[in-house]
Amino acid sequence: MIITRATEYAIRAILYMSRQPVGEIIYKKDICKAQDITPAFLTKIFQPLIKEGIVGSQRGVGGGFYLAKNPVEITLLDIINSQEGPVYLNQCLIAEGSCEREFFCPTHGAWAEIRNEFMTTLSRYNFASLAAKQGRLEAKSPSASIK
Repeated sequence: MIITRATEYAIRAILYMSRQPVGEIIYKKDICKAQDITPAFLTKIFQPLIKEGIVGSQRGVGGGFYLAKNPVEITLLDIINSQEGPVYLNQCLIAEGSCEREFFCPTHGAWAEIRNEFMTTLSRYNFASLAAKQGRLEAKSPSASIK
């Protein structure tokens, strides 16, 4: 599985927003500039994030985007699910009983275990800890600063 560019950019945008003061409205142009994302693409990737209640938007003068949840409550799994939909890894995991081989296939259980561990790992990474880690990395190497 390779995540889409939309998911990668959504992760970068949420990470950028997580490093701003809580509750602050962040201008679209600032996110685009900092993350090298076109305004149209940012709007596209934010639509599912707004629908999921992760990002909020404010229209008008002084409008922009803000995190609707605390960064500690937003995980990598949340962003991937909002952009890609549920992670299944294999067709046989989409719905119980959808695979006629699930009861005698030796890999069905392996796929289920791998999927569960993958989702658990993605759930452990929240954006508060990722933002803190980025800050520590930047402090160690100011010339290699990641936006």
